[in-house]
Amino acid sequence: MAIVKMKHLRLVAMRENRDTLLRLLQRMGCVEIDEPSVDESNPAWAGLTRPEAGNLSVARDRHSAVERALAVLKRSAPAKDPLLKPQPGLTEKELFDERAAEAALREAEEINEMDRRLNAIHAEETKLLAQKGTLAPWLSLDLPLDTQSTGQVVIQLGTLPANVPFAQAEGEVLAAGDLSQLTLVSTDREQQYLLLVCHVSQSEAVLQTVKDLGWSRANLRDWSGTAAENTARLDQELEQLAQEAAALEEKLSGMGDRRADLRRLADRTAVEVSREEARGRLLDTRQTFYLEGWVPAENWPGLQKAISPYPCAWEVSDPTEEEYPSVPVKLKNNWFTRPLNMVTEMYSLPAYGSLDPNPLMAPFFILFYGIMMADMGYGLLMMLASVVVLTKKKPKGGMAHFFGLLGLCGVSTFVMGILTGGFFGDFLTQISTLINPDNPIVLPALFTPLNDTMMILVGAMCLGAVQIITGMAISFYKKLRDGQVMDAIWEELTWWIVFAGAALAILGITNVVLIVGGVMVLVGSGWNAKGFGKVTAVFGSLYNHVTGYFGDILSYSRLMALMLAGSVIAQVFNTLGAIPGNVIIFLIISLVGNTLNFALNLLGCYVHDLRLQCLEYFGKFYQDGGKPFRPLSWNTKYYDIVKD
Repeated sequence: MAIVKMKHLRLVAMRENRDTLLRLLQRMGCVEIDEPSVDESNPAWAGLTRPEAGNLSVARDRHSAVERALAVLKRSAPAKDPLLKPQPGLTEKELFDERAAEAALREAEEINEMDRRLNAIHAEETKLLAQKGTLAPWLSLDLPLDTQSTGQVVIQLGTLPANVPFAQAEGEVLAAGDLSQLTLVSTDREQQYLLLVCHVSQSEAVLQTVKDLGWSRANLRDWSGTAAENTARLDQELEQLAQEAAALEEKLSGMGDRRADLRRLADRTAVEVSREEARGRLLDTRQTFYLEGWVPAENWPGLQKAISPYPCAWEVSDPTEEEYPSVPVKLKNNWFTRPLNMVTEMYSLPAYGSLDPNPLMAPFFILFYGIMMADMGYGLLMMLASVVVLTKKKPKGGMAHFFGLLGLCGVSTFVMGILTGGFFGDFLTQISTLINPDNPIVLPALFTPLNDTMMILVGAMCLGAVQIITGMAISFYKKLRDGQVMDAIWEELTWWIVFAGAALAILGITNVVLIVGGVMVLVGSGWNAKGFGKVTAVFGSLYNHVTGYFGDILSYSRLMALMLAGSVIAQVFNTLGAIPGNVIIFLIISLVGNTLNFALNLLGCYVHDLRLQCLEYFGKFYQDGGKPFRPLSWNTKYYDIVKD
């Protein structure tokens, strides 16, 4: 239950063994390869070069191709995996089977090619439909669209706005030239589609007239034949494209059995991409390569044994304090505190060389969550969901942390539900009253949110004081460990004496301790300040500490508020359901209401609990800023790799 100690690894080995060693490191999964901390402009390092990035581009292209093929199958040949099915296993030999990988890559290329053709077909269909839309207004015109004007007659196809009456337009055209004719072909809400024919001698006046009316010449010069003939041809082309697309979709829908092979290739290419990215952080000479990275101290003996058969030289050292900001952080926790990684990683990992907050936070987080939720029914649902998912799905990483934390908080919620007598609010009391009014079930309770609100509020603030004092104790220990003795005395110890003195004075035992604490505040505030700065330091310390501690403790009243809110909402829905006096109606309304209440509280309690830990508690001692340890390893998405 601590931050794992890291070793800084520097390794020089033969280039001929580079790929073999990288595969070995990836198989062991315990080395984070870092950018080398060398000055490449230094003549001593001038001979070092970066490896070529061609293999990385190839690996990324292969990975993108197979993921794209899987996405196509997900759309065209969907398969519903069981909800709680664990990730299947795959041996190392199966993962790196070259023949199977080549076959799967060909399948991916085939699928992607069909998908590209489908996209091209859809684009062509869109284009043809747009062309049909252009021709639609002219379907009734029995005149080839490519008909040109002659030396004696001007022929134009065009449009006028729909708000211009055709009779008016026709009359004005005839008035401009009696050797002219305006024919209405079709109309819609916005346009009138017209054929204009006039003698060339009157064309100038006629064209000016229709232009004044809003004439716009239709751009149909690239078409030959009538609109109906062209539309028939387009329909034929669309039919052919639809048949081709249907055939491709049918073929794709029958390729769902390729999914397993493609997923195996996707995991393999992801492993290759990760390895090639790590290779890009190496430095080469003609004969050797240079590697820098971080390895957990506990893994170094095994790693040393694994690389010893290869001709190489290494140096392993503990990081200096100056290197701490660049040292990756790995947390080592047990089953109880490990799920709290979800909270820690959401906030920020601790800085290397500081304290792991998980063991210090776990009891408070779990207890506070249970206090806010406080219902046996909700606790049972949380525990059941946790057990089912963890045993059936067997998730890893963040999902495992989530359901592990859900189960622990479910236990706390169930226990607090026993103390408050809550089972989906007052569900049992209400339903038993409907069934047997003379003998309703009333669960025993040590206290209830509605009847003992003040006691719960005081208890919540007392728990807050305990957590804040715990945070101060951790800070006190850290300062002593780091040699900051005076800071520990004047910051934490002084205020402990003030708190103890205030308690003794309130109880009427003695005022001496409080006086001693006050003197220590006056002496210790700005103990290294001089002159007028000493006075301002005293007032600043009093104001900041008194208001700070009071505000922090008051913030824990949210424990009471959320417990009360959750209990009241559940009881309100149960009461509403009981009003009609029908058991079926009661069950429906209660189920809906408690489902909403459970969902809201599940998130609300987490957010408020997280706030108490990250602001009120962590603010006393936590040093964040750590970067996660990301070793070169087999980070697979679809399979769990079983090492041969």
